Amino acid sequence: MTKAADPSPDDARQAMLATLSHEIRTPLNGVLGMAGLLADTRLDPTQSAYLTTLRACGEHLLTLVNDVLDMARLDAGHLAPQIAPTAIEPLLESVCELLSPKAHAAGLEIAWATTAAPARILADEGRLRQILFNLAGNAVKMTSHGGVLVLCEAQGGMRLRFTIRDTGPGLSPQACARVFEPFVQTPEGARAGGAGLGLAIVRRLAEAMGGTVGVDSTPGLGAAFCFEADFVNIDSMDDAAGPLQGRKIALAIAPGPLRDAATRQIEASGGVVATGREEGDVVLVDGSGLSRPRAPTGIPALILLAPEERRRIAPARKAGFAGYLIKPLRRRSLVSRILAVLDVGLAETPTLVSEDDRIDTSVVLGARVLLVEDNPVNALLARTLLTQEGCTVTRAASGAEALAALATSAFDLILMDVRLPDMDGLEVTRHLRAEGIATPVVALTANAFEDDRRACLAVGMDDFLTKPLDRQALRAALTRWADAPLPLGGELALRSRTRA
Repeated sequence: MTKAADPSPDDARQAMLATLSHEIRTPLNGVLGMAGLLADTRLDPTQSAYLTTLRACGEHLLTLVNDVLDMARLDAGHLAPQIAPTAIEPLLESVCELLSPKAHAAGLEIAWATTAAPARILADEGRLRQILFNLAGNAVKMTSHGGVLVLCEAQGGMRLRFTIRDTGPGLSPQACARVFEPFVQTPEGARAGGAGLGLAIVRRLAEAMGGTVGVDSTPGLGAAFCFEADFVNIDSMDDAAGPLQGRKIALAIAPGPLRDAATRQIEASGGVVATGREEGDVVLVDGSGLSRPRAPTGIPALILLAPEERRRIAPARKAGFAGYLIKPLRRRSLVSRILAVLDVGLAETPTLVSEDDRIDTSVVLGARVLLVEDNPVNALLARTLLTQEGCTVTRAASGAEALAALATSAFDLILMDVRLPDMDGLEVTRHLRAEGIATPVVALTANAFEDDRRACLAVGMDDFLTKPLDRQALRAALTRWADAPLPLGGELALRSRTRA
């Protein structure tokens, strides 16, 4: 019998990091998840204050764990590039939308835009996403008023610059010179929490991608963090980028990141922003801070709302608004809403156009979800969140139980833990895909590294959620993957969901 080779020190280190990630993040999932559920119950002011502190401390610990584990992996040299076609606008959009709940909870705006950038590039999307997420997350953490703007601008040739501008306290020249070093914190950063590793990780990732990072800041006037690198352009923005040609849009939005992003998105779509007292074909009205906004007379108006402001849609209709847009703005939604309103014109009774998927969750009502999770605390948390979204949940505590459930019942979605007591979630997914079962599978895992995400997608999973489970991320995954329930009867309905 041939003796198996001992694992190399590097492999052993990777296994240790994966275990640490799982074993630390799994109980954190329970702590933060249950704190989130507790926040939805009736609490007195003192209890609410205690809970707010508990959640803040838990989130601080999670950030510290993520940063330390990321730095350890970088030190181990695991930066093999995974180059693939990457769409720029969806990337910026997803980064801002992931951070928007935290930004909106702090009274901040977060927005994105592009200037003369290509539609798609060849890039390591996971590493690029982490750079932008770390920079934008740091900006949100440091900013107490105003907001954050994420930009992508072409610099000529193959050069792109990604800039994250904030309206925070800014940095001194001395802080700018050292802010990308490990464990270096400004006084403002120390007060905001963290270990001083997030920006050091950004620099290491940027260098691995052949790029550079920098910061331009004036104390009291915010900061602009930049990442530049050369990328191969695949697609330029096509002619469809100018559907607002000949349209003039008025903005009832205060100066800041939201107005800047709206202006750039309108101009990138061929439109013109009205200046001064110029009238527009449509006016965009920011609903933030307006208790009872009224639509202006004589011009169609769209109100801008945060995703959590669903209750304001009906009053907006009664107040004369012809539609709404959800923040952070999506350029395709901006264009379609403006054109839809112009088609409607100044109807005597304006109606809102179709709902944005970030605010309309009725599509998952009654969806059947198979939850594959062995940890009872995490299973309780996931089941509660799914039930609150209108799903019917069946739990399997092992891979074998999951396969048995799939053999006898139909599901619209599978939430799959990766580490299970018998076979792991990757093996379960391989098995069901080999059987021709095409039910969408979303990984639910404490293994939060980019390599883990790629491994899940490689075996046929459709999406990837990390623990601690975030309500907004779960809702987005349900919206993407949970179809309307299939009728049962005769041959198992799940067998009709086979992959071509």
